Amino acid sequence: MSKKIAIGCDHAGYLYKAKLIDHLSSKGYEVINMGTDGPESVDYPLYAKKVSKAVASKEADFGILICGTGVGMSIAANKTKGIRASLCTDLVMAEFTRRHNDSNVLCMGARIIAYEMAEMITDKYLSTEYEGGRHQRRVDMLED
Repeated sequence: MSKKIAIGCDHAGYLYKAKLIDHLSSKGYEVINMGTDGPESVDYPLYAKKVSKAVASKEADFGILICGTGVGMSIAANKTKGIRASLCTDLVMAEFTRRHNDSNVLCMGARIIAYEMAEMITDKYLSTEYEGGRHQRRVDMLED
């Protein structure tokens, strides 16, 4: 069974989002596009909420959010119960937020990293399994 990925962005991230949708689809993921789809200025918390609700309700297995820096999206996404959104700027962050934090929403900044890095981060994030074990106690604390 393929993983479902909910993906959203603001005006700064729409070009990366479009490319990532193609990339993820070519790898067999089912992608749910939650907007926005153009350069017109929009309010990023609206898109963070859409993606976060899809992940929290299990409509999607993971979420991806892209804005200018990734900071605003990560703050907004983490307001939703059950969401562990992580801003990642490199492959180590992408790997360890999955392995140790069981992150379920990946946030990236289109003004911070090149598209090629965003694609590599996405691949690393989605291919890394949560280790559980000693980390579960801490993840449980995040949910309380």
